[in-house]
Amino acid sequence: MRSYILQTTEDGSHTLYLPELNEHYHSTHGAIQESNHVFLKAGLHILPFEEWHVFEVGFGTGLNAMLTALAASKAARRCFYTTIELFPLTAAEANQLNYADCLMDTSSLFNQIHSAAWDKAVDITPYFQLHKIHADFTRFTMPTEAFSLIYFDAFAPDKQMEMWDKSLFIGLFKSLKPSGILVTYSAKGSIRRMMQDVGFLVERLPGPPGKHEMLRGRKPSA
Repeated sequence: MRSYILQTTEDGSHTLYLPELNEHYHSTHGAIQESNHVFLKAGLHILPFEEWHVFEVGFGTGLNAMLTALAASKAARRCFYTTIELFPLTAAEANQLNYADCLMDTSSLFNQIHSAAWDKAVDITPYFQLHKIHADFTRFTMPTEAFSLIYFDAFAPDKQMEMWDKSLFIGLFKSLKPSGILVTYSAKGSIRRMMQDVGFLVERLPGPPGKHEMLRGRKPSA
């Protein structure tokens, strides 16, 4: 059982602080701001696919899923969203988060995302299907060429290095369709070189406020 401390970030949206790792779930400079910058602007919004097949490493607070569901409805694009999490929040913990208030009272959507059953596909909106997997990512076998986009949102390498193992990134690379994309807030040189060794075409991009750079990897086209 993990113990969290609720904190407000600089853009007014919440994050959770995890004392056992001395780590936050989101940037203290702005949780919503960071998610939009790293995962949607640098990933979702440049996808060259008619349908979006997204895999998220680290469901966490559900913020990335919520922002993606909103984007899918706005663009009228069908999104199949798969996410894996070993330590889901309780309903009480999720209910403390203020994302619905920050995003123009989307509480119904946020509640649907968090109350959706685990380990099965659930239609949340006409454009957004959610499949939450309750499992350990380090022991999970990725399907082949199933996804067009990967949100890699695990805790930082110096806090949870086992999540950044090269063997796991080989599985992630294989799970992407040709021309698929992986985005992460990390910009560590060792992570960039590891991604290149796996086969990704890696770009260093400007990071969100408070972070100089981030990484985007693309799987070469067939």
